[in-house]
Amino acid sequence: MAFTTTNRDTMKGHLVPTRALILVATFGTIGATASSSSLLAQTAAAAHPRPQDTEVWTPVPPIVTPGATDAQPPSDAVVLFDGRNLDQWVSARDKSPAKWVVANGIVTVNKPSGDIETRRSFGNYQLHVEWRIPVGITGEGQDRGNSGVYLAITPAGGYELQVVDSYNNKTYVNGQAASVYKQYAPLVNAARKPGEWQTYDVVWTAPTFKSDGTLATPAYVTAFHNGVLVQNHVALKGFTLNEGTPFYKAHGAAPILLQAHGDKSAPISYRNIWVRPL
Repeated sequence: MAFTTTNRDTMKGHLVPTRALILVATFGTIGATASSSSLLAQTAAAAHPRPQDTEVWTPVPPIVTPGATDAQPPSDAVVLFDGRNLDQWVSARDKSPAKWVVANGIVTVNKPSGDIETRRSFGNYQLHVEWRIPVGITGEGQDRGNSGVYLAITPAGGYELQVVDSYNNKTYVNGQAASVYKQYAPLVNAARKPGEWQTYDVVWTAPTFKSDGTLATPAYVTAFHNGVLVQNHVALKGFTLNEGTPFYKAHGAAPILLQAHGDKSAPISYRNIWVRPL
């Protein structure tokens, strides 16, 4: 091909071979074509995704051996009560050994001795607890088989999932069984009649606090009562209060507490309590 030896670059004032200009133009075209091809390839891949494009192989979840039944503790659970003793519990009043009554694989509230709490403190967790209102329970409303599971207890306050007889027993709905007491009524009433064992399965997300002690994220509760969803990731407003407006005060990991309520009805019983720290 014939070509002129030089060409004037008017911007720089230099002589530039015309052939060089042709080569630059050619390689520029090739680069643009390659870029377009890459874009087309990406577009084609997006239009025709492969199963392996969305497969995640690591990290591998740890193996947890489930219990023989859904009520039994899995291999990574901390067993808080297995029917034998209260070694995992202390008196909430003075931290002395818990004095509730253990017999026949269950523990029954000893009202004069007061509340009991776990020796250990917990952050986020999954909790399983079973409880029973005694046959022949007397009283009405809040004075009928009253107790409570405090999902965390601190010197400033705690967060209560209510335990009370709600089988044909009227009371205010944010104080019936499976309510987050005085904050959230349960979605449904799933109570069994007195004499039958009942279960709570709870996912507790502890509140977090900023360095200055103010609230960063609230506590959340998801709870199942006898296998039925009753609290669906509700954001707690603060500590449980019988009167006034709930509030938060900064704290870290905390014990779980079982309440010895002061009503005059017969004491209730618990069994098979375990927790999985999350």
